[in-house]
Amino acid sequence: MRYTWIDEYLINKAGVTKDLQKDWNWIRYQIGGKMFAAICLDDNNEPYYITLKLEPSEGDFLRQQYEDIIPGYYMNKMHWNSIKPDGEVPDDLLKDLLDQSYQLVLAGFSKKKQREILGDTEIIK
Repeated sequence: MRYTWIDEYLINKAGVTKDLQKDWNWIRYQIGGKMFAAICLDDNNEPYYITLKLEPSEGDFLRQQYEDIIPGYYMNKMHWNSIKPDGEVPDDLLKDLLDQSYQLVLAGFSKKKQREILGDTEIIK
């Protein structure tokens, strides 16, 4: 996988937990129990997609710009997008997309729950 930094980058975000969803063979990154990103593994436990949530218009735009970004693999095709782990999506763009996904899911919680998750460090406006 080209993006060897991804696990450390995601796990260091406030309130993030990760697990292995064995039935799907996905490493899931969650905040408040809700997934915001996943690394989908093949039968050899090698990554074949990085899946994340985006605003529908953003995801549609990016899928038109990058052939390595496709509608979410086994996910809602409007809100989720999958990125090939050995593709040509620049690291800075992928970090930005992961940040957007994290913020989108976090913003779906009440302000009180956001404070619990973040430990009162910051609140999404």
